Formats: sequence, structure tokens, C-alpha cells
Amino acid sequence: MKKFIETLKNIYKIEELRKRIGYTILLILIYRLGCYVVIPGIDPNALLEASSLASQTSAGSLLGLLNVFSGGAFANASIFALGVMPYITASIIIQLLGMMVPAVQKVMKEGESGRRKMNQWTRFLTIGVLILQGYAYMANLYGSVDKMYQPSVFTIGTDWWFTIFAMIVLTAGTMFVVWLGEKITDKGIGNGVSLIIMIGIVARLPQALLQELNTRLMSDTGSLMMIVIELVLLFLVIMGTIAVVQAVRKVPVQYAKRIIGNKQYGGVRQYIPLKMNAANVMPIIFAQALMFIPMLFVNIAPKFASAFASQTSVWYNVTLAVLVILFTFFYTAIIINPQQMADDMKRNGGFIPGVKPGKATMSYIDAILTRITLPGSIFLAIVSILPALAITGLDIQQAFAYFYGGTSLLIMVGVVLDTLQKVEGYLLNRHYDGLMKTGRIQGRH
Repeated sequence: MKKFIETLKNIYKIEELRKRIGYTILLILIYRLGCYVVIPGIDPNALLEASSLASQTSAGSLLGLLNVFSGGAFANASIFALGVMPYITASIIIQLLGMMVPAVQKVMKEGESGRRKMNQWTRFLTIGVLILQGYAYMANLYGSVDKMYQPSVFTIGTDWWFTIFAMIVLTAGTMFVVWLGEKITDKGIGNGVSLIIMIGIVARLPQALLQELNTRLMSDTGSLMMIVIELVLLFLVIMGTIAVVQAVRKVPVQYAKRIIGNKQYGGVRQYIPLKMNAANVMPIIFAQALMFIPMLFVNIAPKFASAFASQTSVWYNVTLAVLVILFTFFYTAIIINPQQMADDMKRNGGFIPGVKPGKATMSYIDAILTRITLPGSIFLAIVSILPALAITGLDIQQAFAYFYGGTSLLIMVGVVLDTLQKVEGYLLNRHYDGLMKTGRIQGRH
């Protein structure tokens, strides 16, 4: 406890870090307040009484998962109901185009100007995705409200004027949340968009835990022992997830000795840390974003959409697991370039002992990446389907099962570790102790 208090004092002493944390907390509070601002023209009290939307989002369905991601904004018919998932979906599409279209790939390699242009394209595409999802959301909202209660719920009617108005509000809400995420990334601490998703997930945790406790203790088959078993299993899953996220393969690199003047440079052995899960939390976010696409075809192809509507369905879980594995390899290939690493190593007089510089080094690094990414991706795929196993196998309530594994757990672990890494970086750069003396947060030296 004394160590923890001392760390908080050190954080407060660093003015830049103190301001960044305060700025992040302020923007998060704005986001949470916005989750309770209902779309103008909808009576929230009447909606609660006359709508089946609450039951749709509390079941083990895709809508329920979307409600968790949005921190309850989806079920509240909030201006932030669609959250940041449309932006994530647009980012996936742009990155896929960057892999397949040479013109887009060329723009991605143009440095800062290319990055700004890609961000602009992503925002435009986000608006297009929002138009589709906004219409689908309003259509679902109309269908979930009993016809006889519609005049009291939709106070200004349900004509196409109100639908367009609501779509504009939902679009503006999501773009504002994306703006908040970008501001957190620039002037706050951590990855803003991922942090916003995590905050929405954590906001539902107390209610889900209380619901699970009530169910276990009030039912005839429930017991305190089952609660203990669930918490122990959850702890083991969290530890396993942290171990995989933190696992690193160190590749030794030897640098040739160089004498410049009277000083000797190089001649020491260093290491290239290759993470087992270099893509971190992004594969599960990308995969989950794509799992929302079948819901767009609910009116066109109802059988196809219904096959992916339930979180416990076989098709849903098999597809999710495959997407997680593919996106782990895909995102790792984007952020780690063995060819560039080999060229930089050769340019600086470095080499891997026993491996020839150049193409052989590139092939060696690529082979290591493939070997360590495969088990990491399989583990992430298993964790991603744990909620379905928890619901069907252990009879855990759906709301709590979201945190037991899968998307919610991976996002929370990944974002928390990333944020702690950045905080520890500030502490170590100012010659303070890190968050833990024996900690193994990536980036600690």
C-alpha cells in the first residue's frame, strides 16, 4: 500500500503526466454523460415501458454485445448509441484496401501526409457506414416498440423526416466520440478509441456482477461455491491472457565494432523483442466489428442474419474464431515488416549470429514471427469464444459472461496494459520507480 501511495505521489509530481491523466478523465466523463442523452423526439421513460429493446440487448445476442461496447447507450437510444464500432469497421476496410489496392498502398507510404489522407478517407467511409447502421438501428427501434405505444414514445412521429433527423444525430454522435478518442490519444494517455470502448465495457461490470450474484444465491441450484469457482476461473483466464499479451521472443543481434576517433562503438549484443501477440487488442476488435455486418441483411436474408444473431450459435463462434486468427496474422504483417528490419540491421552493421545479413535475415525473422504468432492467435481465438462456453457449459448469466472472456476481457486486458505501459514510461523517464519493482509491463527496461 505504501508503494502504491508513493507511485501516486510520483505521478502527481510529473506535471505533463498529471495534465494528461486529468484531460483523459474529463473527456471520459463527457462520453459517459453523453451515453444518457436520448435522441431528441424520443421519450426515454415511455421507451423503457413500451419497447422490447431492453430484452433484445440483455440476451446473449449481437445486439447485447453492441450494448456492452457502447456502455449501455445502445439500449438507451442515446445519441452515442452506435459507439465507435462504425469507425473501427471503416478502419478495417481502409487497411484491407491498403493491402490489395496499389494506389492506396502508395498513399500509406507517403509518411505524415499519407497518414492524414488515410485518416480523412477513414472518416468519410465512417459516415457511409453510419448511414447504413443508423437506418438499421432506427428500423429495429421502430420494430421493438409496440404499435399502440408509438405515439407516446416517438413524440414527433415516426415519418421519414424523423428517421433522417435521428440518423444525422447518431452520425454526429459517433463522430464526436471518435473526436474524443483522437483527443485522448493526442493530449491524454493511452489509445483513445480503445480506451473509450474499454470504459463502455467496464461501466457494465458492476451491474453484471450483481446480477450473477443474485442469480446464484437466490436460485435453488446456486451456491456461494459456484461464485468462488467462477471468480477463480475468471482469474486464471485473465492471467493466461496477460501472459500471452506480454510474451516476448528475444532475437539476439550483434553489432560490429566501429572505432571513430578514440571511441569504440558497437560490439555489443542486443535483442529485438518480438511479441507473441504483436497485434494486441486489434484483432478481436476488428473481428467483432465484422460480426455486426450480417445484421445489416436481416430484412434481405433473414436466415443468414439469424445464423449469426446469437452469441452462442455455432456459426457465430466458428466465424469469430477464424476471423481472430486471420486478423492476428494480418495486423502483425502490417505493423512488423521483416524486410525493413533486416535492411535497417544491415545498414547499422548488425547481424543475427549464425544468419547471413539481407534476405536470409528477413526469412529468419519472418519464420520466427509465424511460429510465435500462430499459438498466440489460437489462444486469442479460444478466449474469444469463452463467453459462449461459459453460458452453455457453466450456466453463467449472459451479462457476466461477456467479462468472463472474449472481446470484453481481451479489450480490457490489452487497453489496461497499454495505458500502464505509457504511465510507467513517464515515470521511468523522470527517474522515478515504475508501477511495480518486479513488474513485467512491456516497455520496462
